[in-house]
Amino acid sequence: MKPIIFDVDTGIDDALAMAYALHSPELEVLGFTTCFGNVAVEDATRNTLAVLEQLNQHIPVYSGANQTLKRGEKKKYPKHVHGEDGLGNTLKGQPSLQAAHESAVDFIINQVKSRPQEITVIAVGPLTNIALAIKKSPEIMSLVKEVIIMGGAVKVPGNVNPFAEANIISDPDAADLVLSSKLPVTLVGLDVTMKTCLPKSKLDDWRATGMESAQFFAKMTDHYMKAYDSSHPGLGGCALHDPLAVGVAIDSGFVSTELMDVKVVTEGEETGRTIGEPDRKSSIRVCTEVDANRFVKHFLDRVIRS
Repeated sequence: MKPIIFDVDTGIDDALAMAYALHSPELEVLGFTTCFGNVAVEDATRNTLAVLEQLNQHIPVYSGANQTLKRGEKKKYPKHVHGEDGLGNTLKGQPSLQAAHESAVDFIINQVKSRPQEITVIAVGPLTNIALAIKKSPEIMSLVKEVIIMGGAVKVPGNVNPFAEANIISDPDAADLVLSSKLPVTLVGLDVTMKTCLPKSKLDDWRATGMESAQFFAKMTDHYMKAYDSSHPGLGGCALHDPLAVGVAIDSGFVSTELMDVKVVTEGEETGRTIGEPDRKSSIRVCTEVDANRFVKHFLDRVIRS
């Protein structure tokens, strides 16, 4: 099993990615660390606990960054995409599970130091927790096995504006620090995630199982797909952004990559843009192609599990 730390800003696709990871025997999820992004960090922590409760899983959750590295608190959250609660307005109260007392940053540092060259970090939100861990304990950069990041748009347009992808622009300074750190990174960006699609018809299959957790995921994902109907008319579903990062952790053969030096624009109109230049000596693998059909089948075989 591959030991992973899963860094999330739990909205709807994070929740799908969590279920996929927890139902994959190849992965040992050591803990979830939370960050602001789709929602405020308090809500991301609550949502992560709520998803774990639905899945009947007891994995520790560590609350992390509540604001950006240098720019203060995030001003606006994408409630039109993820709902008022971040989970498609599915929550009916507070989860009974509780977050751990240790901070996300300290958990990352301590785990990496205790298992050198073993741990993969999957980061599917802003990269603030990872950046703070590097700043606090720079020696972990040589001890992490790999960081798989859902973020960026190297050869394609962004999804917040023509330049920037949502996770990167939420904290461009943190992204710049992480991507210039020499950490071994696989960047799973819009270049590949927008080539994946979960069809609407699959939600009926989930509902037909009669399982409470399947109803929860179907209702949540239906909300997400309605946002896609507005932004991507004719798609007939939604992209599987965060789940693809998990897929790459399970089987790197789902994607093709190119070694690139990746810079993040931190000033001006193009803030948040990820600029990639081919570099055979780089530690960053940018995903450029995806076997979408094989990945989506793999995801669907696992995400809803009785």
